[in-house]
Amino acid sequence: MADMTGTTQDTRNIDLLMVGPLAPALIDEIGGRYRLHRWWELDDRQAFLEGPGRAVRGIVTSGRFGATKTLIDSLPRLEAVVSQGVGYDTVDVAAARARNVVVTNTPGVLDDCVADAALALILAVSRRICEADRYVREGRWPEEGFRLGRKIGGKRCRIVGLGNIGRQIAARAEAFGMSIAYYNRSPRSDVPARYRYCADVVTLAGESDYLVLAVPGGPQTRHLVGAAVLRALGPEGVLVNVARGSVVDEAALVQALQGGVIAGAGLDVFEHEPQVPQALKEMTQTVLLPHIASATVETRQAMSDLVLSNLDGWFAHGKAVTPVP
Repeated sequence: MADMTGTTQDTRNIDLLMVGPLAPALIDEIGGRYRLHRWWELDDRQAFLEGPGRAVRGIVTSGRFGATKTLIDSLPRLEAVVSQGVGYDTVDVAAARARNVVVTNTPGVLDDCVADAALALILAVSRRICEADRYVREGRWPEEGFRLGRKIGGKRCRIVGLGNIGRQIAARAEAFGMSIAYYNRSPRSDVPARYRYCADVVTLAGESDYLVLAVPGGPQTRHLVGAAVLRALGPEGVLVNVARGSVVDEAALVQALQGGVIAGAGLDVFEHEPQVPQALKEMTQTVLLPHIASATVETRQAMSDLVLSNLDGWFAHGKAVTPVP
């Protein structure tokens, strides 16, 4: 951190704790700049907390691994929790703030790729892309016909959460000839007037062909999409989730798909990752991804760069680049 004279501090003697494994190149880079401890490799975590952990000043984590209140409160010199990913619902932000610990994430750099993934899921479910791939690989083409898919042009794309990612999804959906309406905490004044605001998710679902979820996770959005929303979406409707698995009542979703309450689902996230209900795996009307919406070489490099910028910004210069609001 910068001292009173504004001099940049050498960070090599600053202790950091990485909760779970990130990209090897990022681990190496952080390890070259800081004294890095790997939580997932520790045989005796309690001994670490009572010994070297007392010197730890920063946690490095991701949306997958998070940082619990117990861990935060166990590190007496903790100053910052630096997370890779736009979502930080797995970090106990309240516990961090109670300790005056800054929390950072990596917003902005992954919007394009997550939006691309949302459109890929819309297309994959509608045109039965994965099902068709299996049909060819299994040698069924010479013997039987393939079921028709559905076009997306002219259909109604409804977006739950019109933040940075939601707006990118809207722009892409419009390029495919889809109309846009959205649910948000409040109407946005910085989007085209043709993007109609809807104050209720059930009402929005009732006028959707495709209901795309792009809201943050956390207690406020837990099971925002449940049985009532799925019934409103209806037997021709498709659910697409690139938000957080907790946003959807997964048991209700399975029942809705099994009962024909909705037509299909494209899912990048799940309620109990990495566990996925067997029922979802067995359905032909679902497309399932292993939480890879941001998983491109370019985006992951940009995320890693921002993690480093937040670490160096706080510990070398006294100011994080992207603290969470």
